[in-house]
Amino acid sequence: MNKPIRTRAITGTALALAVSAVLTACGGESTSSSDTKAESTPQAKAVAVKDPLVATFDGGLYVLDGESLKVAATIELPGFNRLNPAGDDDHVIVSTDAGFRVLNAAEQSFTGVEYKGAKPGHVVRHADKTVLFTDGTGEVNVFDPDDLEGGKKPQGRTYTSAEPHHGVAIELSNGELLSTLGTEEKRTGALVLDKDNKEIKRNEKCPGVHGEAAAKGEAIGIGCEDGILIYKDGTFTKVDAPDDYGRIGNQSGSDASPVLLGDYKTDPEAELERPTRISLIDTETGKLRLVDLGTSYSFRSLGRGPDGEALLLGTNGALHVIDPETGKVDKKIPVVDKWQEPLDWQQPRPTLFVRDNIAYVSEPGQRKLHAIDIESGEKVTSVTLPKTTNELSGVVAGH
Repeated sequence: MNKPIRTRAITGTALALAVSAVLTACGGESTSSSDTKAESTPQAKAVAVKDPLVATFDGGLYVLDGESLKVAATIELPGFNRLNPAGDDDHVIVSTDAGFRVLNAAEQSFTGVEYKGAKPGHVVRHADKTVLFTDGTGEVNVFDPDDLEGGKKPQGRTYTSAEPHHGVAIELSNGELLSTLGTEEKRTGALVLDKDNKEIKRNEKCPGVHGEAAAKGEAIGIGCEDGILIYKDGTFTKVDAPDDYGRIGNQSGSDASPVLLGDYKTDPEAELERPTRISLIDTETGKLRLVDLGTSYSFRSLGRGPDGEALLLGTNGALHVIDPETGKVDKKIPVVDKWQEPLDWQQPRPTLFVRDNIAYVSEPGQRKLHAIDIESGEKVTSVTLPKTTNELSGVVAGH
């Protein structure tokens, strides 16, 4: 059933003021050509925007009104920056060179809350908790996103991995913490800690572990180079890929479906593999289904609809709406021009971000951003932005 878009409008006067606001923000050492910390002086007081989106560009961030998609504020921030929802209605986590920073997207300003550390990595929202994994230190930070209100750093749980690595962690509703195992050279699996950070489970049969997703019934999947590892009801279960090397490195889950959506790659030697098949993993039966869509995609192409639909943005320019139970493509919605994934993973490419019944799709080559109603397939809104954008995210309350 189609869910209504939440109210996101602001008045014309408020928008005019917000557009003119340029807010101060500082970045760490840049991974691009500039390592200068940017500063700017606000020209007008920012007006709060409901359900904002945030997009990165080379040199900063755009905060966008969630309904009109118009720029409400521009924030200067040098370097390659990444975005994730913080887990509430106001905040977005920005990964910078120096660590995680909390942006109050509704008010278009950084709060001052930071989790410093080299190579900030995955941000996971689950069971009303947000979990940050810092690759350079192996540190895990867990907090209630509602505690971000007021601009103070939340009091939360911490854990440090035995070795720093490109990892991920997730806290379950019963207080268990699942966190990956590995070193900078090799990643092997995951362990589970109780509420007191005491290890209670471990599985090291997941080579190259990467990414996570939660399915209906709180089944947690983490990707491997030979399938996927599922943790559910206190037990690890390995679902093997049909190929010796069958990497599922990126996954997307939904509370409305027991089936996880994953990518699927089979060439360990490829500089950049452009797969056309996706994986659908049933966490109840342990069955893995491969579906060939006839188009390639990127790691920013996967998403889920409000009723558990599997969504994929293909290089053919279409948003594919897939029944996760059968693998059938129910509809193909034309959204952007045909595109090709760049060799450098930090370079812009069309990106999918889903909130409620709306799929937001960026089109960097045209400097455009589109809002698509998933059920009807209609393009609700489309705008042209001042600069080419890269990452795209927004505020999303936790589940």
